[in-house]
Amino acid sequence: MTHVIDETIDRLLTRINAISLPGPGFTRPSYSPLETEAHGVVAEEAEALGLEVTRDAGMNLFARLPGRDRTAPALHIGSHVDTVPYGGAYDGTAGVAGAMALAAAFVRSGETPPTDIVVTVTRAEESVWFPVSYIGSRAALCRLKPEEMEAVRCDTGRTLADHMRDEGADPDAVLRGPGLAPAQFIELHIEQGPVLFDADEPFAIVKGVRGGLRYRNARIEGTWAHSGGAPRGARADAVFALADLVTGLDRVWGEVLAEGHDLAVTFGRVDAATDEHAFAKVPGLCDFCLDLRSDDVAVLERMDAELKAQIAAIEAARGVRFALGAQSRSTPSPLSATLGGRLAEAAAPLGHAPRRILSGGGHDAAAFAQAGWESVMVFLRNWDGSHNPKEGMDPADLGQAVRMIHAAFADRQARP
Repeated sequence: MTHVIDETIDRLLTRINAISLPGPGFTRPSYSPLETEAHGVVAEEAEALGLEVTRDAGMNLFARLPGRDRTAPALHIGSHVDTVPYGGAYDGTAGVAGAMALAAAFVRSGETPPTDIVVTVTRAEESVWFPVSYIGSRAALCRLKPEEMEAVRCDTGRTLADHMRDEGADPDAVLRGPGLAPAQFIELHIEQGPVLFDADEPFAIVKGVRGGLRYRNARIEGTWAHSGGAPRGARADAVFALADLVTGLDRVWGEVLAEGHDLAVTFGRVDAATDEHAFAKVPGLCDFCLDLRSDDVAVLERMDAELKAQIAAIEAARGVRFALGAQSRSTPSPLSATLGGRLAEAAAPLGHAPRRILSGGGHDAAAFAQAGWESVMVFLRNWDGSHNPKEGMDPADLGQAVRMIHAAFADRQARP
């Protein structure tokens, strides 16, 4: 079984990551022909194992291995294969490879799982392309909203509905539903931070996924002026105004953490480099985005109120005007303690005692949890961060996590 798991992981990672726009790293946009081609690789591998492959109206892929009790809720396991621009080899892809390795372990051993196992490959998980969270999984669950179908992709300016149709999906049918009935979902994913690597631990069980409050297209409008001729008191400098906001929110971030709350604050894009900007000019324009994340909605609300209070003060002091633009949100999602406990119990005989950890990034597992599923994640040790070409992961760590899941879902009733 060990050989089957490891060989399947290596093959799937290699085949999927051969599909990409030119580097550095890997780029497979959401609802693009490249994402579709990667789904095709999984379908081909699944069919070779004898799994039944289907796709829903959103073009999510499901490869089903029959279990002993066909009436019981199935175990869905998987992730996504779209990437951020110039992303790494493992974000999403590792979870898909691990899911296929689990199915291969059952098939090659001849063992029937207690319930159906469904390798689940979602579309459009990376919201960098469309300003909508968990598109594919929410499509599968019939939880997308009509207005979200009109969101435009950042690189093409075309709508989500248009791109879905290009790849064979049916947006109208997605909205009509019905969505998937609640079952179980496990997502294997690299950790997007250094905790496990620093602790020299191969994997952990995720207890919850942070929610987010985001302003993706914010702007500060000031007044263009000569850098030598405009006195300090007469300036409306958009960059200094942003600096005030950054340092002010950083101070509050520290205070919130000192109080024992969870919070992350990120200014992920700052743009003061248009053709209108120049060396000898006071900047009259600055675009930015702001990403607030926490496991507590009250903390997000507190930070939103703090943001707006600081903006009012900066506008009065600097003579600038802020335009935050549309706000988007994702809800904090506790994950299943029961399912996490089942995995931890299976890990112990294999020599592991996985810690419980919080996910700072959003994941499809959160969408399934919000829809009433018993949903959990397994984080894998990672170095050099995530969403960049240098993502690190030892495939052996993924293999160990797959063996834990196999042990947790082996058919105990069939054993002597």
